[in-house]
Amino acid sequence: MTYEVTGTGTAVISYLARSESGTATVEKGIALPWKKSVQVPLGKNPTVAIVLESKGGQASCTLAIRGKHAQRATAMGEFGRATCTGQLLARAIA
Repeated sequence: MTYEVTGTGTAVISYLARSESGTATVEKGIALPWKKSVQVPLGKNPTVAIVLESKGGQASCTLAIRGKHAQRATAMGEFGRATCTGQLLARAIA
């Protein structure tokens, strides 16, 4: 699964990835654009959230699950926020 944040400025980005605690990973002061491929814990839906910092800007988060676009959202202005969430579906076993 791939998370991507495009745009200008810097942001706080939190995203769900496989971890022992099952909590979100938070990265601060990230210069945009940003992209990360991760494995999501079983039973959890992939989520990426962005909060623009005090200088504002514009940023869009996108979510791709198994290479297919799932969701897009846009944040604008000082401390603008956006969240993208998807749903993982189990693959059918033939």
